[in-house]
Amino acid sequence: MNNGSVTLTIWVDDWQMQCCGQKFTPGGVVSWRLLEADPEDYADIVGSERATEIDFREEHHGPGLERLTPTWLEVLTITEVHCRYEVPPASTAHVEYPVPGTTVLVPVREADKWAEARPGLRFAGYLVTARRAPAVPDRAGNRGERRALTDSTQHDGP
Repeated sequence: MNNGSVTLTIWVDDWQMQCCGQKFTPGGVVSWRLLEADPEDYADIVGSERATEIDFREEHHGPGLERLTPTWLEVLTITEVHCRYEVPPASTAHVEYPVPGTTVLVPVREADKWAEARPGLRFAGYLVTARRAPAVPDRAGNRGERRALTDSTQHDGP
């Protein structure tokens, strides 16, 4: 797993983005709360090999989140992840799961709350590559002081 010194790969869940996310673009700076990703959680969605490349997941909800320090990141690339979902054969729960091998990756120029629908597929989330960035100046002009941005805030310039 990447220790974050160069490029990080971050998973952003569709529902997290739709609930609380803010639009972001390559070249923009975001401040996200990150949790270490477990590749097993993403293997059925993106495949086992690609899942091992995911370093972190962006998180808005959950216990102990307030203790996490937001991480400043410069977004490098954004990829929508779509796949088919089905109820597994012989399941009595009627819960749909990702179907391995059905993933479609779509590079995009921005991420917002909704992705364009793909026939027969469901939007699962974003794969984002980023690198750590320094804090950005306060837009309010507080004498050059730096401020922590709230979750999913983006700053596109000085």
